[in-house]
Amino acid sequence: MSAVGTFVDLLAGRRDAAMLTPRDWDGVIGVARAEAMLATLAHQLKGAALPAPVAALLADQRAAAEVATQQALWEAEMARRALASERIEFVLLKGTAYAAAGLSCAEGRQIGDLDILVPAHDIGRAENELLEAGWEWVKSDPYDDAYYREHMHELPPLIHKARDRMIDVHHTILPQTHRTTPDPLALVADAAMTESGFAVLAPADMACHCAAHLLADGDLQGGLRNLWDFHCLTRDFAAVDPGFWGRLDARAAKHGLRAVVHRAARLARDLYASELPEGWGRSNPRDRWFRRRLLARDDWGHASDFALQQAFYIRSHWLRMPPLLLARHLWTKWRKRAAG
Repeated sequence: MSAVGTFVDLLAGRRDAAMLTPRDWDGVIGVARAEAMLATLAHQLKGAALPAPVAALLADQRAAAEVATQQALWEAEMARRALASERIEFVLLKGTAYAAAGLSCAEGRQIGDLDILVPAHDIGRAENELLEAGWEWVKSDPYDDAYYREHMHELPPLIHKARDRMIDVHHTILPQTHRTTPDPLALVADAAMTESGFAVLAPADMACHCAAHLLADGDLQGGLRNLWDFHCLTRDFAAVDPGFWGRLDARAAKHGLRAVVHRAARLARDLYASELPEGWGRSNPRDRWFRRRLLARDDWGHASDFALQQAFYIRSHWLRMPPLLLARHLWTKWRKRAAG
């Protein structure tokens, strides 16, 4: 079995960690690092019988992930303080939201940028307040700045000049030019409050956003981690809410994400053994290409199947922009690169 297959089986509970050879561990650790999921694996295997070097490595990963989570939550607090004077409310997204809500997918999850959702009518004020509080632009290029503002679902990325932490300020969850247009007002209006006082998306919306981020907003780079998020979110929400899957289906339809959410569910079933309700598991022959893309790593953890990667890269741009806009954008980016 391939290293990526073994890694996925360990997460899904289909493989006994005690049966792995040293060579198996080399491959699994390589894949886990490449997918930014080594600490996730460490949490899944906590208490398992492991070789001493592997156990020590995974223990270090769990400890480091705990520190990183606290840093991410502190960055969210800094954003809250920066926006408080203007009473600008925001909703946490992605990894920081999972951590703030105490969700199981946050265990060991590598959290990069702080992602927040701000109502579109407050986006300009939020930008000004963050700049005054010490954030500054990562991209100073006029074309990139205009591209973000006219076509994307977020402001150009900002980084704090003292803490060196990035923030992505969203006003919706997919690019404005995307073929699918979720309802950002509904996302904000139905947000839930955590015990720590941060707003996060409602459960069904959180799963919808996770699926959209996985399948509709990129080339599936880092897809195993995002699919793991979806698997954990749907499993945990369904465990406490018997009507969750029905609510998810209805909410996905509202946002135009029904096909995307159903595909994410099937992929989670195929790779992570998610249990799906009736009506969610209908086979789709195109799913095999998504599975291949998600598992496209060699036994050292390096990306493989370059042609398939390129196909998904092209697909991601095709979904994001109409053909004429896409052609103009790619031509402009190529000319800029060629000019140095």
